[in-house]
Amino acid sequence: MENTAGSNPQSNGFTEKLKSWLSWSWTYVCFIWFGMVLIMIYVLWSPLKLQETLASASVFLNTLTPKFYVALTGTSSLISGLILIFEWWYFRKYGTSFIEQVSVSHLRPLLGGVESSSATGLFTSINGETEPRPSVSECKVWRNPLNLFRGAEYNRYTWVTGKEPLTYYDMNLSAQDHQTFFTGDTPQLRPEDAVMQKAWRERNPQARIRAAYQALEMNQESVFFLSTIILNAVLMSCAAAYVLLAEEEATTITEAERLFRKALSIGKPLLRPTPSQQESGSEHLDINLLVYIKRRLAMCARKLGRVKEAVKMMRDLMKEFPLLGMLNIHENLLEALLELQAYADVQAVLAKYDDISLPKSATICYTSALLKARAVSDKFSPEAASRRGLSSAEMNAVEAIHRAVEFNPHVPKYLLEMKSLILPPEHILKRGDSEAVAYAFFHLQHWKRAEGALNLLHCTWEGTFRLIPYPLEKGHLFYPYPGCTETADRELLPSFHEVSVYPKKELPFFILFTAGLCSFTAMLAMLTHQFPELMGVFAKAVSTSTTGSYSLPLLY
Repeated sequence: MENTAGSNPQSNGFTEKLKSWLSWSWTYVCFIWFGMVLIMIYVLWSPLKLQETLASASVFLNTLTPKFYVALTGTSSLISGLILIFEWWYFRKYGTSFIEQVSVSHLRPLLGGVESSSATGLFTSINGETEPRPSVSECKVWRNPLNLFRGAEYNRYTWVTGKEPLTYYDMNLSAQDHQTFFTGDTPQLRPEDAVMQKAWRERNPQARIRAAYQALEMNQESVFFLSTIILNAVLMSCAAAYVLLAEEEATTITEAERLFRKALSIGKPLLRPTPSQQESGSEHLDINLLVYIKRRLAMCARKLGRVKEAVKMMRDLMKEFPLLGMLNIHENLLEALLELQAYADVQAVLAKYDDISLPKSATICYTSALLKARAVSDKFSPEAASRRGLSSAEMNAVEAIHRAVEFNPHVPKYLLEMKSLILPPEHILKRGDSEAVAYAFFHLQHWKRAEGALNLLHCTWEGTFRLIPYPLEKGHLFYPYPGCTETADRELLPSFHEVSVYPKKELPFFILFTAGLCSFTAMLAMLTHQFPELMGVFAKAVSTSTTGSYSLPLLY
């Protein structure tokens, strides 16, 4: 076994060398083959009577009528136009050229090319050996901390416009979150728990609502015959059913708040877990459910105008459960404090969460930029700044804007209203277009309230791209921009929304080529139809010159 294992690296090394030699020699083989074809044509020119063949071909072309050329160029223009339409549709949908993709995936291996994925998956260690590079989840999808209510907000949008604001992929992620946080995979699954698990997985909203009512009826029938230990599980299932009704069935925020308060009153005994719950780990599911209910109650208070009450509820929730930072409750708190214009409190929250060791978000970066821009934006003038230069405070504001734009370059177009906003999805991709939509939807009003802040953003945000000319290869203050955001955002955002792409992709060569070919052949068809005699003389001249050029070898 040791001999076999020791011989494998040598055989692999020989195979790699052979492949590299073939790839290196392929270019020269093509040149040699092309040269041999030219030599063969020169040698066989007289024996095969190629001169007479070309002469007869020119005579045949001269006898053709202009209608033939009109049909030929028209057909070529039609075919190239269809290819152009397909290429453009494919590029708009998938962000790449179909011909280029087929060429790279099928023809490149035949020509001796090496796929890029194999090359990027390895890096060289200190000893010079190749090791697998650790995979970094650049495109991890996060729960939107400010997601709207389906029944009271998303469904009302559907009723008015007839468009679905949520994708199936987004709703499926939400169903998985609810099923994991509220029910879990318990070994002893009661019938009402199974009903709630099925309810979260249902695609049809009415089916989800019916399943929630069914779970409530089953719990009410069995609540008088259960022990105290099982009663907590029953209450948890009831609270989860009311959560689903508040999210799905309630058509107003007031009605949703009433159902959430009912769920909270039912779930209050779950705050005191029994020893059996602590041993089984089900108390974690109870805490997740209660935190979710309290958070949604705070969001209801914020939407109903009771902002101070919402701020107090969020602060109490963060103090009571400090280890649940992954839920990003501080982003809800930042938005509510901005609504109160409590900028000192906003700065205090940023001082805690805008740390180099903590993950960033568009809310953190752009709120920091807003506070610094607000201090100088009311007196900022581009003309005055170009004459006297930027002050230290203005420089800090511009640097904060550059930092925010580097983290998420899609946000400024929504804040400056260069792109239309849509309802934010229930899940977002950090540094992606979905996060930009979610941030601008809730924070545009705060930027408008700060006098001159949008003007300062308009004058300075594009300067960020001069600092990072190659964003996919190297960043300035953050890691290089992930290249997978476009695909994930297309899954999260509805089809009627035009996804923002960064960096902006240039049109593929084949789209430009087919567009030029279609235009050129259409022009030839039109000229041949309008001026048949002139185009006939031109075609004869071209054929004569081609025949004369091929008769040159006989002169020697």
